[in-house]
Amino acid sequence: MGQAAKVTGPGKGVGAVPMVLQLFKTLHRTRQQVFKNDVRALEAARIKINEEFKSNKSETSPKKIEELMKIGSDVELLLRTSVIQGIHTDHNTLKLIPRKDLLLENVPYCDAPTQKQ
Repeated sequence: MGQAAKVTGPGKGVGAVPMVLQLFKTLHRTRQQVFKNDVRALEAARIKINEEFKSNKSETSPKKIEELMKIGSDVELLLRTSVIQGIHTDHNTLKLIPRKDLLLENVPYCDAPTQKQ
């Protein structure tokens, strides 16, 4: 009974647990999308995510937890918006495989702005 009080007592960041778990799941989902069909990258990312969460699992400082959550969210955003898979097709050629959510409409730049009349 005393053990449960320690785990859920004040100062243990219990309110942050659902948010931490959600971030953990989101990072793994993003990893699966970003590194789809790349067994080595999938495994490396899985190990890194798990190591980072495991190494900080006993953190109790709300400020530190918030800081770690921000870093995790930034990493997820970076993976989702900036990573493109590439496949070596021969010695000097790399074929890029962008995900559909990375493809944006290309709007040409115009030096002379149009004037409203």
